[in-house]
Amino acid sequence: MKSLVFKKYGSPGALELCEVDKPVAKEHEVLVKVSASSINSWDWELLQGKQFVNRLMFGLLKPNKINILDCDIAGRIEAIGNKVTKFQTGDDVYGDVLSSTWGGFDEYCCAPENTVETCLHDLQASIGYTSSRSNRLAEP
Repeated sequence: MKSLVFKKYGSPGALELCEVDKPVAKEHEVLVKVSASSINSWDWELLQGKQFVNRLMFGLLKPNKINILDCDIAGRIEAIGNKVTKFQTGDDVYGDVLSSTWGGFDEYCCAPENTVETCLHDLQASIGYTSSRSNRLAEP
């Protein structure tokens, strides 16, 4: 699958489009085909390495804890873990995967079942598929 990966701190030009392994949902996770994501100040500051505390948490000279940015995702569930009870394949969801995997800049992302919510289809019909995917961290 395709992924925007960052291996060094810098400008958006530091992001590389790479082929990476497609994740597999664990027992309490859902595999989401990402259709929308948002870029927040957290992503921007982490990419640039501006905040020293970010460098302490993720790598002093280069990122070594995560290499795929973004926590806010929206998309369609492609697969579910064997203990998932809240969702089924084909559900449209949005959520925040900060506490687990990151990966909003991936083509696919695994998320714990309790970090995503079902999108409201009435809202999608009135304002559009992508616009209806508001995400928790992106709120004003």
